[in-house]
Amino acid sequence: MSQIGPQPGQPAPDFTLPVTGGGEITLSAQQGDPVVLFFYPRDDTPGCTKESIGFSERLSEFAEAGVQVFGISRDSMDKHDKFAAKHALTVPLLSDTDGAVTEAYEVWVEKNMYGKKSMGIERATYLIDATGQIAQVWRKVKVPGHVDAVLDAVRGA
Repeated sequence: MSQIGPQPGQPAPDFTLPVTGGGEITLSAQQGDPVVLFFYPRDDTPGCTKESIGFSERLSEFAEAGVQVFGISRDSMDKHDKFAAKHALTVPLLSDTDGAVTEAYEVWVEKNMYGKKSMGIERATYLIDATGQIAQVWRKVKVPGHVDAVLDAVRGA
């Protein structure tokens, strides 16, 4: 099976997206620090909520390792702000409403749920090194234990 999306050793596709709390984040402006991007399907769904809370609860540990973490979905900033407030999320959420970033990372895929095909975001995480290269990729992420696995990778465990 062929790999999809940017692979380790390749440059991370650059972007500028709005972020919760106001302003914008440009990926290339983060160079010098490693970055974790976690793509998730939708705000306020059970798995996405658990994953976002998990990254929020461990955000200080990522920061101690010198790593920035951002969650990305195609939800609007209004939805992101409500989601963050409802669950006291501290992880910054980026809004990719036009889908350009989810397309660039090839996480916008055909899904099959109960025999019904639809397009949606495949849960995936990218670790980008301080030079802007993809360091590690997790596709088809299962939420339990995922934040720990990413933190271990960041710490070089």
